[in-house]
Formats: sequence, C-alpha cells, structure tokens
Amino acid sequence: MSTESRVERTRGALAADVVKATAEKHGVCVRPFTMEVADTDTGELRYVPVPCGSTVESVCLPCARKAKALRQAQCRVGWHLAEEPVITRGEPTAAQTELMTYRADLVAAYRDAHADDAEALRTEITAVDMELRESGMSGRLPAVEASVKRAVKRSTKRRQDAPNLPRRKVAKTTVGREFAGRFRPSMFVTLTCDTYGRVRPDGSPVNPATYDYRRAARDAVHFAALVDRWWQNLRRVVGFDVQYFATVEPQKRAAPHLHAALRGSISHDVIRLVTEATYHQVWWPNHDQILYAGDRKPLWDPDMRAFVDPDSRAPLVSWDDAVEDVEEPAHVVRFGEQVHSKGILGGSEEAGRHIGYLTKYLTKSTGEVVDADTAAQRDHHDRLHAELAITPCSPRCAVWLLYGIQPKGATGKTTPGHCNGRAHRRSTLGLPGRRVLVSRKWSGKTLVDHKADRRAFVLQSLAAVGIEKAEADRSHLVWRKVEPGDPQAPPRPHLVMRAIAERIAWRAEYDRALLAARPPETSATRLAA
Repeated sequence: MSTESRVERTRGALAADVVKATAEKHGVCVRPFTMEVADTDTGELRYVPVPCGSTVESVCLPCARKAKALRQAQCRVGWHLAEEPVITRGEPTAAQTELMTYRADLVAAYRDAHADDAEALRTEITAVDMELRESGMSGRLPAVEASVKRAVKRSTKRRQDAPNLPRRKVAKTTVGREFAGRFRPSMFVTLTCDTYGRVRPDGSPVNPATYDYRRAARDAVHFAALVDRWWQNLRRVVGFDVQYFATVEPQKRAAPHLHAALRGSISHDVIRLVTEATYHQVWWPNHDQILYAGDRKPLWDPDMRAFVDPDSRAPLVSWDDAVEDVEEPAHVVRFGEQVHSKGILGGSEEAGRHIGYLTKYLTKSTGEVVDADTAAQRDHHDRLHAELAITPCSPRCAVWLLYGIQPKGATGKTTPGHCNGRAHRRSTLGLPGRRVLVSRKWSGKTLVDHKADRRAFVLQSLAAVGIEKAEADRSHLVWRKVEPGDPQAPPRPHLVMRAIAERIAWRAEYDRALLAARPPETSATRLAA
C-alpha cells in the first residue's frame, strides 16, 4: 500500500499538468522516449529525451504540429514547381546495406519456411521494411512472395459499362504548362465514393434498412486501389507524369473521400471523364454467403497443417485454388458522381488556404474525425462496423475462414473471423491506413530531406549572426532505449523540463538571428507605423 498522501498525489498530478502545459507552449514533446547514451571515450552515461514523433494531437500536441508543418512544407514546395525536380539517389548507408542484406536472408527463409514459421518471418520482414523507409530509403522494396506467387491470367478488356479513355504515350515531364509567360496554374481535386442511399445532414441514412452497407464496406476496403488506378488513368489521358499530394479523410457518412493537389493544369472535363471511367475490379473468390457462423467455425488440423470443416474434417480450399477458379470479379469499386476540381495559382492566398484544407485533419486520428455525436450516427457506425467485421481486407485476412477459404499464411494461431487489420476496427471504419499520398517526383525529396532543409535554414540564420552550431561527432556514442520503470533513469518530467530549458535557450538564439536579419527601420517606415 502506498504511503503517499492524497495531498502529495494531488501535487504530483498538478506538477505533471504544469510540465505538460509548459512543454506544449514551447513545442517540446510531452511523452518522449528515454534513451541511455554511453560515451565510449570518457565512460560518461547520460539520459536523453527523444521525441515520440506522434502525428495525433490528442497523443502529443507539439509532435503532431511539427509533423503537420512538415507536410505543409512538402505540399507547398512541390505544388507549383517551374522546373523538373532532381531525384537524387545516393549510395545507401552502411546501416541500410546491412538491413537490406538481413531482409534478403529473411525473404529467402520465408520462401522455404513452413506455415507456422512463415507468419513470424513475414512480421519481421515488415518491421525491417518500416525501418528502411524511416531511414530515408526510397523506391519499392522487392516483393516478398515474388517467386512463390502463382500466376493467374485475367482479362484486361475494359468493362462495357465504363466509357473508353483516350490513351497517349506518357512523357517523362512532371511540370505543368505556363500560360501568358507568367501563369503556371495547378489543380485541386476532390473525389468521393458512390452513393449507398439517401443520408441526413449528419451523415446517417434516411432509411438504414435500404442503405447498401455491404457495398459501402467493400468500397472502403478497396478505396486505395481505386485511387491508384485513377492516377494511372489520368497520366495516360493527359500524356505527362502527373504528380500529386493527396490526403484521405472520412465524410460525415463515414465513406472515404480524397483531396488532391495536382501539379499542372488539367481540363475539368478531362478530370470528370477519367473519374467516370475509372474502376477497380476485385478478383477475389466470392464472399457473399457466410458458411461458418456462431460457434461452428473451422478447426486447425496440426497433421494436415490446414483448417478443416468441423463436421467432415475435410480441408478447406486453399487461397490459390480458390483464386484460380474465379471467373468474375467479386466486387467492382467506382467513384461517385460528385467531382470537384479547381485551378489554383502558385503563391496566391488561395493556394495557402487549400494547403491548410488538405492537412486540416492530419493531427486527428481517424476515430476522432468520424466520431459520432447522435444516436443515428452511432447506429450507422455500428451497422457499418458489423459489415466490415465480415468483409475480408486482404488475401491473408482470417475472415476468409468464415467463407470456407483458407487465407494465405494461416497457422494454428489464426482465429477464424478475427483479423487485426485496420479495416475491421471500430475506430477506423474501413479507411485505408495511408492518410497522406505523395507521388515520388512531387518535390524530389523525402520527408527526411525536407526536415533536413528546415534544419539547415535555421543553422544558416544562426551562423549569419555569429552563432555557429557545429555538427557533433556521434561515432563514439552508444544508444540504448530505456524500458519504462527502469529505476536508473530519471523521471520523464525531469527530462521534459530539461528539454524545455534547451528549447527556450535555442529560441532566444533564433529570435536574435531574426532581429539581426531584419532590415533597419527608416524614419519613413517609423512615421508610417
């Protein structure tokens, strides 16, 4: 039993609130990771706070605002470029090379592994991929299942119910045309999902009984693939490599919609035509009728290393066999009729306003954006979530077992009907995991590069007034993440207060640099003021 009095606990809570409020005021991370740093030359051991890097305000307000500002800078830099971006692909670092070698070994082991081991190997490969991307490595990584994927031929003939699109050879240029020798407009486009039934102003259906929840759930799961197809079709029609900065957000009815900044001027009629003609066919096995429900679920047979029918003990059809028998797509995704497109001039107030609109919800989680305020909204979200719970999200989804199909990578630990994918969560309602979509040639830089540019600008401003910040040599430092509850590490509030003090000192130096860079005030300016 704790000997701490109620007054002491209250004081501690108030002190934590004060530290958090002060950190938010000065832009310091409120929940940093504690890192132990050992100096191999001197033997010194110290503890350093490392920002959490969250992009959600409710988790960490300062980090979320920094992430949003970085995205806004990325959008602004690439939207109205007058010259082709220079794509620099430097040599990989030693750490990146080591990770790529490790990944290659994991992929080789995955291809020869049994089902029980394959899932763990794939999880490790995913973790390595994330680490490589965070290190700044761009480009696509080699597919994990490239050598074991069974080729299935599909018809590439366009659907008869979709209009034909003119097709041009796509030039390598990404910069839009210039008009009248000085205007270089670009586009702002909004695309939405199709209608599933009439809705009220709050987004809830007028008649829930006739609202097409099945199609709404499947459209949400495959929305990202539809968007990828739209970029492809648009480039083929206009004849140049259209670049984009886009965000995916939920509407009030909880259906995803896309806001996109496109570089270059494109006819409104072309955008509408491409949207009308774009579709995505889902070549999956039919999943309209659930075969296993309630307590009757497929069972894992360790001898067969497969799921079997609980009555006949016959193994379920494998994913590859089920896909090979598909003759018609299980679902076709299309955009809705509402298409908004607008020309935007670079450097204008309107451009800045639309950048703010693009990044408006980036600091909120999907659950916060689609939060229900009324009983009708909550009922609508419950019905949609119930449909998403029985909608497969990928070939590896455990929901396939409910339809008598064994998903890829299934093991004895797989629970029929239970998948941890984002599509099935009540807080996301099927929205894709990628909130920000940026083309590779948007600005010619990664987020890491943009962050380095901002840091370089600050260092140059400080150097202009005689404040030199030399790059510290970290080769002799050994970093280790400190686990929560480590008795040797100082309390988090102490580390946050130290970071606040450093930020205040840094801000004073930067303000000095800004004042020194400001032109001297003339008497005429003083009189006008």
